[in-house]
Amino acid sequence: MQGKHKHEPQLNMFKIQLKELVSSEHSLIILSHKIDWESIDKELEVYYSKEGRPSVPTRTMVGLLMLKSMFNESDETLIPRWIENPYWQYFCGEQFFRHDQPCDPSDLVHFRKRIQKQGHEFILKVSADLHGKASQDEMVTIDTTVQEKDIAFPTDAKLAVAILKECWRLADKCNLKLHQSFRRKTSAAKLKVRFGGHPKKKKEARQAVKDLRRYARKVIAQLRNHLPQEIIEATKSRFERYDKVLSQKRSDSHKIYSLHEPDVYCMSKGKAHKQYEFGCKVSIGLTAKTGVIVAVTSFEKNEYDVHTLEQTLKQINYTTGKLPKEVICDRGYRGKRKIEDTVITIPKPLPTNSTRYQKEKVRVKFRRRAAIEPVIGHLKHDHRMARNFLKGNFGDFVNCVLAGAGFNLKKMLRKIASSLDSLKHWFLSITYVSFYNNKTSLKLGF
Repeated sequence: MQGKHKHEPQLNMFKIQLKELVSSEHSLIILSHKIDWESIDKELEVYYSKEGRPSVPTRTMVGLLMLKSMFNESDETLIPRWIENPYWQYFCGEQFFRHDQPCDPSDLVHFRKRIQKQGHEFILKVSADLHGKASQDEMVTIDTTVQEKDIAFPTDAKLAVAILKECWRLADKCNLKLHQSFRRKTSAAKLKVRFGGHPKKKKEARQAVKDLRRYARKVIAQLRNHLPQEIIEATKSRFERYDKVLSQKRSDSHKIYSLHEPDVYCMSKGKAHKQYEFGCKVSIGLTAKTGVIVAVTSFEKNEYDVHTLEQTLKQINYTTGKLPKEVICDRGYRGKRKIEDTVITIPKPLPTNSTRYQKEKVRVKFRRRAAIEPVIGHLKHDHRMARNFLKGNFGDFVNCVLAGAGFNLKKMLRKIASSLDSLKHWFLSITYVSFYNNKTSLKLGF
């Protein structure tokens, strides 16, 4: 059953009201009053049953997800910071200051699964609606980036050793004594692989990788021969994954780069400092003039950039309620000039008879397109998109959408803070002018 906050109208002798602790002029307090929490409760109500014990209030859970993405916190560090911060507690709808945790960090995992993809997209929509007309720009810039997964750089030796460790763990769990475990030989082969790129060690390292694969195949064969049939059936998909990893070659497609994240794929974006990245492709839509994120979506396959436009435009339509008139992209999106009523614009040479004004107008437009690049950097390094710790394709989608919502919320926080500062400067200037005028009139005897 969906839980809700119960506000007590009377004061409590043993509890401190949060409104007595916090400043009403703080940007986070003003932001909490701007968000339509009732619409969030109503939208997410369908994911709860009508009977049973009430859950943690929806505003608390959604507020925690927003704070996590705004301030770049993990599930484990978010809860302790929430306990010691009265502003965060007020943002999540608490009436009195609490000294205990609102939920266990693992409850955030269950809540993300509960509200599914549609619930996270609604949080992005709420964050974009806070900016009002700024999110309704008719011109949108779209670009793709890589959201890296939390995996080690994959090599054949690392994957073979990981398979051996999992097999040893399964044998110990089932009290099975292996005829040959290859533990000591594995340690020796790992030493030979180290610094395998050196010209004098290449041959030895190449042979060590072959030996590690051979050891893994022999241990897998022993497990299949001696484990009970019900355990073999339960771990069938795992052993199939092992076989694919040990048999895959350099030229193969759809390779497995991680045992615990088999959906990860490899991308080469042409970066000088990082040739290959392992994760998923993410498409980002940003309003061209106001800089509000109106779309963030991930892809389960390494799609060509132009093929990501339809899914991104679909999310823009959901977030803003309409399709943009024009989408500005880089040359990686060549291939389509129009999708429904939206025009796709990419840089291209102008006709030789173009005027100077026409050239400058086009130049300004595509310079503005480059504004999405630093936004991608902020999403990665300030809003947890640099390395994704959430599991599976669902975790890829959730992490990037919450990063976009966190960017919009942080942008609104800065806007509120700057408006408060300008209001204070205006008030101080008026006070100074009136004081100076009164002082001058006294000197003149008026």
